[in-house]
Amino acid sequence: MRILVTNDDGIDSAGIYALVHAMRRLGEVVVVAPDRQQSAVGHALTVASPLRATQVHRDGEVFGWAVSGTPADCVKLGVSTLLEHRPDMVVSGINHGSNTSVNAIYSGTVSAATEGTLMGIPSMAISLATFDETADMTLAAEVAYDVASRLRDLALPPGTLLNVNVPPIARENYKGLRVTRQGHSEWKDSYDVRTDPQGKPYYWLTGEFVTVKEVEDADDIVVKEGWTAITPIHYELTNFAVLESLRTRF
Repeated sequence: MRILVTNDDGIDSAGIYALVHAMRRLGEVVVVAPDRQQSAVGHALTVASPLRATQVHRDGEVFGWAVSGTPADCVKLGVSTLLEHRPDMVVSGINHGSNTSVNAIYSGTVSAATEGTLMGIPSMAISLATFDETADMTLAAEVAYDVASRLRDLALPPGTLLNVNVPPIARENYKGLRVTRQGHSEWKDSYDVRTDPQGKPYYWLTGEFVTVKEVEDADDIVVKEGWTAITPIHYELTNFAVLESLRTRF
């Protein structure tokens, strides 16, 4: 099996390093990932400037390609140009920070997996629900291997990917896997107004992620309870509930 690994935290992140070693248990791994931090870029593509791809070495061997673009760029460029063979699977992560609920919309990690799905390749995104850069990735890597090993046999419908979120807890407190729906929690955004050395104002996005207590099988609720949330998501944006009513009005 050929596996394309990517992320949005950059090719030097601890998460992608752990993911690569986990995926090597399944087959041949090729890494094509951003050359820098690209969190929250969503499904952005680079169209007004050229992309550059540079081979990166780790542990005395070729680790993969570092690309001067977004996570979605990495999948597009990797599959179409850099890889000798089309991958059998795209796995994106391991992301630092939860991609439950509304975070999945902003996430470059999820968007990379979405791009794989758009290309007809079985794809999944995996995140560890903590922003601690020193967090232990061992459990998340084991979950990634477990879910990826089953991904092709699931025969997901076209356009559907798996969004996997792992709780940042000790193994003895870990409860296992649960299939969930996307939650409705959200960010209460604000901007910290600061002044640069020239006396000009600039704005730094801050905010608080507010968990909405809702149905028991919402992804963010499940992760808080110590489970890994596995959410099937897709990019069909049509609101079918209002489709017919709008047709009668237009």
